[in-house]
Amino acid sequence: MKEHASIKNYLRSLALGSLIGIGLAMIFGAGFIIRDFIDTPSVFSANRPSANLESTDYPLLAEVQELIDRHYLREQPDYQIRQYAAIRGMLSSLGDRNTFFIDPPVAQSETQVLAGTYGGVGVLLRRNEAGDFVIYPFPDSAALAVGILEGDILKAVNGKIIELSDAPDAVDQLLRGEVKDNSGVDVIVRRDDEELSFFIPFAVVNVPSIQWRVLDEDARVGYILIMRFTSRTPDELQTALTDLTSYDIQGIILDFRDNGGGLLQEAIDVAGVFLGDGVIMIEVSQAEEREFRADEQPIQSELPLVVLVNGRTASAAELVAGAIQDKGRGVLVGQQTFGKGTIQQIFRLSDTSSLHVTASEWLTPNRNVIDGVGLNPDIAMIPDANGRDVEFGEALRYLQNMVLSN
Repeated sequence: MKEHASIKNYLRSLALGSLIGIGLAMIFGAGFIIRDFIDTPSVFSANRPSANLESTDYPLLAEVQELIDRHYLREQPDYQIRQYAAIRGMLSSLGDRNTFFIDPPVAQSETQVLAGTYGGVGVLLRRNEAGDFVIYPFPDSAALAVGILEGDILKAVNGKIIELSDAPDAVDQLLRGEVKDNSGVDVIVRRDDEELSFFIPFAVVNVPSIQWRVLDEDARVGYILIMRFTSRTPDELQTALTDLTSYDIQGIILDFRDNGGGLLQEAIDVAGVFLGDGVIMIEVSQAEEREFRADEQPIQSELPLVVLVNGRTASAAELVAGAIQDKGRGVLVGQQTFGKGTIQQIFRLSDTSSLHVTASEWLTPNRNVIDGVGLNPDIAMIPDANGRDVEFGEALRYLQNMVLSN
């Protein structure tokens, strides 16, 4: 039967493609992407038997499909659904939850995340030490266009009063939505002692990966928030540092909290800005072990540095923070990090779905294991139950003391 034959052909192609894909993952290091998924030890065993490329048609699976075709009472799911189920079943046998398959719509959304686009008003929300949600509009955003200013305090969205107990992710979602005619949100903000109302239309938001500003005019501390490592991050960091150094800053707070990772090479480039030439990470794969070094010379290698981390600091962000800690370049403040130390190679498949394959894991320059362990901060902080940013306050005081004591 035609469908039976097509299944056999598909499974044969799938098996061969998977083997080729794994091989490519070992070869092309430049294509690594670090993902923020559940941590699992995942270096492939060098002692596993080699697959036999002459016997890749999975006869038992084909036999099962034939029996279903003959005897199954009800209508079978769409053929594409069964293909995806077969792929997921194959991947689950690896016992590595970081090796996984993504359907086309989700794969497209994932691409948009790394590209940094979504529908919304275009702001970054950060809590201050009082627990307020402080607004930082993105450049050229809809929020900025209607008059929202950096430092405004968000008080209400569409009539919902923003409470101290509200989760940041939930509040952020209130400011996102589909871009279409007349779509948007009504917000109330506090500016100084005045409350102001705005309607902000939803628009396509081009999300920068970095936000920065100068803190404390006396100590002149620069603050850099890296939200995710994208293709734009190294250039944006150069812009941020150029701007901050024009204010003659005396210290830097580098914020990696809630940074789930991103692109590996870009993370190495960022680490190199603060560390210069030297080992940034050690990669261990099935075939080899090698060291990664940054190519560019540092712009900021001397200023006192504090790195903020938490339980959602993962993957590429842990790589950079771990290198800074190992080299004694800066102090880590916050909570133990997530512990995601494996590297996934992403393969785009013919129907725009994608396959993520764990190809290697990385160690810090001092050969510390991150996967399943995480980084321990130099100054451990207990998160405030009401969401007040106590870590930020501690980092600022630490640098103020260093700067003012010199």
